[in-house]
Amino acid sequence: VNKENPWSSCNRTVVGRCKLWMVIASIFLGLIIVIIIGLCLTGVMYSDEDENEIIELSANKTFFIMLKIPEECTTEEELPHLLTKRLTDVYSTSPSLSRYFMSVGIEDFSGENSTVTYHLHFGVPLEDDRFMKYMMSEELVLGILLQGFHDQSEPGCAGLGLDPESLLLYAQ
Repeated sequence: VNKENPWSSCNRTVVGRCKLWMVIASIFLGLIIVIIIGLCLTGVMYSDEDENEIIELSANKTFFIMLKIPEECTTEEELPHLLTKRLTDVYSTSPSLSRYFMSVGIEDFSGENSTVTYHLHFGVPLEDDRFMKYMMSEELVLGILLQGFHDQSEPGCAGLGLDPESLLLYAQ
């Protein structure tokens, strides 16, 4: 009844003083090192082609945004300029629209009906129907504005636009 140890075959000498278990462990260790080096080199050498792409913007797209201002805020003289700065910040930091955003300006400020209207100018590539449908859609432009206002909500009159009913966006 001579039982053989099941691990005895791993203690066999393969080359010189190297045993089979040492060769197997070295292969796994080498494979792990190659994978780690490959991941490091890929991370260092990767560059996003979309970030560095220079787009020829040959047309303009204009949107108008009308904000309803609460009555207690209509007397604030700096409010239209604060909102201009907020709109500029929202679109110039947007990952999807910042490369197309050109400017924002006050179109009309009416204290009587408590509204302020802004025009947003975007530079767009030549008439590309898919681009205009997906990137320059009213839903996307309004969604980015609502998200930007929500993310940077401020108390008082600077917190305008948080109510979707107070915003109206239309394209020219």
